[in-house]
Amino acid sequence: MTSALARPVPGTTRQAEKGEPRGRPRLRALDGLRLLAALMVAAYHYGGRGGDVTTAWGSSPKEQFPTLHAYFSYGCLGVQVFFVISGFVICMSGWGRPLRSFFASRASRLLPAYWVAVLLVTAVFALPVVVHEAVSPSDALVNLTLLQQPLGVDRVLGVCWTLWVEIRFYALFALFVVMPGASRQRVILFCAVWTMAAAIADAANEPLLDLVLMPEYAPFFVGGIGLYLVHRDRGDAYAWGIVGVSWLIGQHYAVQDLWHAPGPDAFSHRTSFGIVLIVTLGFVAVAAIALGRLDWANWRWLTVAGALTYPFYLVHEHLGWVVIHALHRGLGIGSAETFALTIATMLLLAWLLNRYVEDTLTPKIRARLSRPSPEPLPEAA
Repeated sequence: MTSALARPVPGTTRQAEKGEPRGRPRLRALDGLRLLAALMVAAYHYGGRGGDVTTAWGSSPKEQFPTLHAYFSYGCLGVQVFFVISGFVICMSGWGRPLRSFFASRASRLLPAYWVAVLLVTAVFALPVVVHEAVSPSDALVNLTLLQQPLGVDRVLGVCWTLWVEIRFYALFALFVVMPGASRQRVILFCAVWTMAAAIADAANEPLLDLVLMPEYAPFFVGGIGLYLVHRDRGDAYAWGIVGVSWLIGQHYAVQDLWHAPGPDAFSHRTSFGIVLIVTLGFVAVAAIALGRLDWANWRWLTVAGALTYPFYLVHEHLGWVVIHALHRGLGIGSAETFALTIATMLLLAWLLNRYVEDTLTPKIRARLSRPSPEPLPEAA
């Protein structure tokens, strides 16, 4: 995903470059919220669904967590929270930034950890002792482009579908806001037009429009953008209107996509109330950060939490299943202890990726992509 997930850049000078007024304190609470959303998704993948994770545990997570599995099933809504954060952060990072710099920033944040995660998961799944099936070498190579979904190629990382959503959001924002130059009026117009166009796309039931405009996810990105406008000017009635409409539409899509009728064959039952509650809490949490209500949460460890979020998100699902299998079925460790140790192991791996991959490659890639194009050589007479 990343803007919601990518490693934050410290310093008020960089904040000013991203559209933040100079001197405003860093939004460390936003870093903490990122990690919280990632942990929600991890809880869903480890104990809130069936499928491949059943192979890792040796039985359904319903049996491993007879009570908690029903709560873990709501963890998938961490993705919607990520998208709200992403709208906020992308608007902040794109404000006042030229297109080349915006592209360099997104690519350098997204790609290094992603490339290593794809190679790492492919290599681990190819080991004879791992019970999960690896994708073909050809498909693994295509995964390095981040275009595996539109090309119909098997995914190495189960979570990468959210990155495809993020990339389409980046493209829309770059084309209609960053390229012409961000301003309050242009951002408001972008939010209004995208919201209306997404609703029309949904009504038209046209696959191409759905692919481009993403009706089910647009409200969360737009809501995050609106909350950034609130952050810049707390009395902006248009911004609050954008947030309110986005929340109303977003909860509708969340319920439509994630609710199902209770039944004996269902893994668990997500109530419409529970879905709406979590979506609302996501909007409220980002709003509280935007309004400065959580400025007191200014601990340095939150910046570390934000730095770990993206690599943790990339590796936690499939490699987590391998760790669960090894700890629970291989060593006989209890369910709760295995769950906690798997989270800790994935956080450690995320720290290693951040320290030795992102810290090394991200600035180099950003610098290369930010360079002006060389002047063409004069043609010979």
